Amino acid sequence: MTITPDAAAAGSTLPEEVEVLVVGAGLSGIGAAYRIQEANPGIDYVVLEGREASGGTWDLFRYPGVRSDSDMYTLSFPFRPWTSAQAIADGDEILDYIRATARDAGIDRRIRYGCTVVGAEWSTPEQRWTVTVRTAEGERTIRTGYLHLGSGYYDYESPHDAGFVGTEDFAGEIVHPQLWPEGLDHAGKRVVVIGSGATAVSLVPAIAQTATTTTMLQRTPSYVFQVPGEDVVVQGLRKALPPQAVHRIARVKNVGMQGFLYQLSRVRPKAANALVMHDLRRHLPQGVIDEHFTPPYDVWDQRLCAVRGGDLFEVIQEGRAEVVTGHIDRFVPEGVRLTDGRVVEADIVVTATGLRLKALGGIDFRLDGADVPLAETFAYRGLMLGGVPNVSMTVGYTNASWTLRADLVSRYVARLIRHMRDHGYGVAVPVAPEGMTAAPILDLTAGYIQRSIGAFPKAGDRAPWTMPQNYVKDTIVFRRADVTEDMHFVPKGAGPVTLPRGASAPARLELPGSSSNTDDSLGDTIVEVPA
Repeated sequence: MTITPDAAAAGSTLPEEVEVLVVGAGLSGIGAAYRIQEANPGIDYVVLEGREASGGTWDLFRYPGVRSDSDMYTLSFPFRPWTSAQAIADGDEILDYIRATARDAGIDRRIRYGCTVVGAEWSTPEQRWTVTVRTAEGERTIRTGYLHLGSGYYDYESPHDAGFVGTEDFAGEIVHPQLWPEGLDHAGKRVVVIGSGATAVSLVPAIAQTATTTTMLQRTPSYVFQVPGEDVVVQGLRKALPPQAVHRIARVKNVGMQGFLYQLSRVRPKAANALVMHDLRRHLPQGVIDEHFTPPYDVWDQRLCAVRGGDLFEVIQEGRAEVVTGHIDRFVPEGVRLTDGRVVEADIVVTATGLRLKALGGIDFRLDGADVPLAETFAYRGLMLGGVPNVSMTVGYTNASWTLRADLVSRYVARLIRHMRDHGYGVAVPVAPEGMTAAPILDLTAGYIQRSIGAFPKAGDRAPWTMPQNYVKDTIVFRRADVTEDMHFVPKGAGPVTLPRGASAPARLELPGSSSNTDDSLGDTIVEVPA
């Protein structure tokens, strides 16, 4: 049964002021709300959601085959065991899970739908954020003592435009997975999916069930590997152990496996490459692998693509789908022409060409009347902004499930808020030390990240300003983290004060060496990462 958003909450009046304001009602926002109210019983908070329904990514994406690209034991909340048989779950099942979590925790009654945050201005004398919200009735403002952003990191309204030449000449239909038309009929049609990442890997086998021909058109291959639809170890454990114990064991097992491959790829990349390719040879002929599934970069330079139950390999082996590797020249009436002269014919072209990143939800931040230059701020623990008080954000992992780090962030934010309440503080502002070297807050070489990451806050080179991609290490660090380290507090109602700003990050920095798969025309989306 699909759980629908709470209609009463959708029509409720926005309050004039709350103690805590959470932006976003997807995985990140719901998780943050849960942890905040868990650590601070009775706290007055509201969740603002720009869409007319909760679920974030999982309500937005409606393309055929949409599913998680991570196992659900690490993508789900640690406080709510994943009990479905599917380890790699379909989008609607994940959506039901998010909404059930919000309903059972009473969070759904705190959500206000159709409320897009467009601006936030901090007043030090008032120790408050004044948040500007766009609604169907016009702009409104709401004041809050603390602002948490669980809104993801990409533009929900506008996907990346790869700028293909000749699209107006194409006689068929062009669609983007982020804007999938309701009722689009691809049965009996020739479908071309441009892309080689997570979206394409899940789209192709789904479309191939009814399309006449299905082609995955890629400029450069991605690393792909099979993952079982169901985890036999988990299914066995469920016969003897309660759900929470099974969930905990499954998380530990899968975090260990993921961490091993990632660390191996960092210290012995050839060995990691060989491990993934060995698995691939169990499913596809060597000739197909050599031509279409051998990337010119190392494992985890970009995110691995999970093939649930080997369904992509099956449709290729059975001839229901094919892979074409080449550079796109332009669209022509009958399809897509490559630079070598080949034409891939199509009735429908799906441009799985990636996301448009949007730093901190595109909110215009101002601090005591001055603009906040996000690109020149250091990120404190990867979750707050140096020199900016009482605001935090959720940034997850690029090499593991987003929710693993999102929950660590949520628990830290909840603890910081409790510390402020217990000690009577009205302001908490991180102060970045001088002399730090800046680094990207997201460090993959994928095109969709490389295009826009310069506009985001920067990581530093020393604790607590680093952004390690290591869940085990982060679990230890966050558990022991001192909320007062590099943090300046001001008591509630204090007289005139000047907040310390700390060091600024360089507006531009040298990004990691990009691989040959960072072309704007063939980037791809990782659907489980955002909020």
